[in-house]
Amino acid sequence: MLIATPQSLHFDAPLALQSGASIRQYDLAFETYGTLNADKSNAVLICHALNASHHVAGVYDGQAKSEGWWDNMVGPGKPVDTDRFFVIGVNNLGSCFGSTGPMHVNPDSADGQVYGADFPVVTVEDWVHAQALLLDRLGIQTLAAVMGGSLGGMQALAWAMLYPQRLRRAVVVASAPNLTAENIAFNEVARRAIVTDPDFHAGHFYRHGVVPKRGLRIARMIGHITYLSDDVMNAKFGRQLRNTVVQAGTSPDYRYSTQEVEFQIESYLRYQGDKFADYFDANTYLLITRALDYFDPARAHGGNLSQALAGTTCKFLLVSFVTDWRFAPARSRELVKALLDNQRDVSYAEIDAPHGHDAFLLDDPRYHGVVRSYFASLAAEVRV
Repeated sequence: MLIATPQSLHFDAPLALQSGASIRQYDLAFETYGTLNADKSNAVLICHALNASHHVAGVYDGQAKSEGWWDNMVGPGKPVDTDRFFVIGVNNLGSCFGSTGPMHVNPDSADGQVYGADFPVVTVEDWVHAQALLLDRLGIQTLAAVMGGSLGGMQALAWAMLYPQRLRRAVVVASAPNLTAENIAFNEVARRAIVTDPDFHAGHFYRHGVVPKRGLRIARMIGHITYLSDDVMNAKFGRQLRNTVVQAGTSPDYRYSTQEVEFQIESYLRYQGDKFADYFDANTYLLITRALDYFDPARAHGGNLSQALAGTTCKFLLVSFVTDWRFAPARSRELVKALLDNQRDVSYAEIDAPHGHDAFLLDDPRYHGVVRSYFASLAAEVRV
């Protein structure tokens, strides 16, 4: 069993951000798995999505149910094989899982208050620059690959554009070159749910000893709906009433209600919302969803994605899922076309999995087979 060990590095030099602001000093939480080879050519960076962290794989010592969020993908003998590769997971700035974020003390605060809503806006590009600085500290100049799903895939794409000389391959799963208006709309509704919660206190709820759990619950419920496919929802829940509810018309005691949890899908969404509100930070949710909204590398090139990707040099693997309507296959095909316009080496797999956007986290043998084969060829290339 792979045992994970949390690590952290402190950075004193200010990090300039895309917004024009900066973070004066910060910590980055990370974990590593496997062994770095002699010439340091077998390192793979895994970039996380919205509510994940640096805990990519394995379990913590003495905590049997602490599996990393991509433990089915990364580990000994798995598609990203830690017997061959040195895998690094980094927690992004602004997160609530160890790296400096809204819950940490603001060094510019005269009275030692935490950042809260004063934490600066961060972008995908800011995260990539911070990750590059962490790799510098680890003595790793070239990555065998950068890999991520969803928002993590955007980071992998940004790596290929910002540091083309530092990676051999980019693996972009269930992602897109930017968000559609519909996706931005979902994010905005979720953010409104949080900021209109009376316990939000303009983002400084920490000072009041409260958490805007009502807003977080609704935000998670909205997001979770978009991660699942219609087929999965119908197969798993359909129109089934909860077991504790008497079917309508079978008892004179039955009462129709607009307030009670009647359907199984309602119960499931409320469960997901309650669980999320117990561990995630509201300001972090605002920051990360806004980073998703802002990502649009083609904007600086008049909307021309081919021009935006012209400076890339690495090989690419893109994977999409047919039932993923939030990051639809058409968005991955946009990337494939733009890369082919630049004569890049591109592999593309479109998987007919039923699970929607969440498919990138699940055990689909075709999907895992594609990734396994791709990394096996990479292992031969770097001679690990």
